Amino acid sequence: MHQQDNRLSLRCSITQVSFKKASRFALDKHKTGLKELEILKRLNDADPDDRFHCLRLFRHFFHKQHLCLVFEPLSMNLREVLKKYGKDVGLHVKAVRSYSQQLFLALKLLKKANILHADIKPDNILVNESKLVLKLCDFGSASHVAENEITPYLVSRFYRAPEIILGIPYDFGIDMWSAGCTIYELYTGKIMFAGKTNNQMLKFFMDLKGKMPNKIIRKGAFKDQHFDSNCNFLYHEVDKVTEREKIVVMSAINPSRDLQAELVGHQSLLPEEQLRKVSQLKDLLERILMLDSSKRASINQALTHPFIQEKI
Repeated sequence: MHQQDNRLSLRCSITQVSFKKASRFALDKHKTGLKELEILKRLNDADPDDRFHCLRLFRHFFHKQHLCLVFEPLSMNLREVLKKYGKDVGLHVKAVRSYSQQLFLALKLLKKANILHADIKPDNILVNESKLVLKLCDFGSASHVAENEITPYLVSRFYRAPEIILGIPYDFGIDMWSAGCTIYELYTGKIMFAGKTNNQMLKFFMDLKGKMPNKIIRKGAFKDQHFDSNCNFLYHEVDKVTEREKIVVMSAINPSRDLQAELVGHQSLLPEEQLRKVSQLKDLLERILMLDSSKRASINQALTHPFIQEKI
């Protein structure tokens, strides 16, 4: 296929096997493939002029019991872009502004179609050959907003919103949270919350934003795994001497991270215009990364934010 037409991107997944050999894995793969096909069609139909930065599906077909999806040609994902052009230091603020705007437009289309992507991260965002145009891809975890299943492991861990970890009903805010984590990573070259467990993820969130509000904690189906009856945080820490896990009860957690300092890093931000853009980015991220999803920036608020609106 690639030799015949290198303009196309082709992906195949198992969809049908003989009944005797059918395994749960193959059947799940079959269902996932068909569900992704349906979601891609819905998104493409909702954006006939290709203005909202979600991957275009050209066609699909079955080949030797595999479902094959033929996509538009794209070059590399943002994880690869970071590795090649911004390893450990991130990308220029000009590129981050452009990529952020395009990512928010993709979220706008998802909301219009009532779809949650549920796995936004640099690996699932592709760019074209010139690196100027971005497309959100990999809708294998996506679902209709009304079908949201309460599970603590939805979304890749580093990009997982607090409401998922706590077991609170969620909506489009989970994709906005993941987008915020992704944008931070694009600019700094570093993962924003690199927790090894859900418990550690919550600790890292609170290191940035302060203690989780009690009213949010009480809504969580999984709150008892992380908080006691008085909403004190139960931090599962590994003792440095014995290397055994111990639970540290934390009644108060004060913010200990300085987002502005993290974004500026060791750069001497001249001209002043560049420093202004970084301050705007800090403000945008503060608004996106709200522990209470009802207070999180909406897609339209993100798109009209000065960081996006004022070009550099």
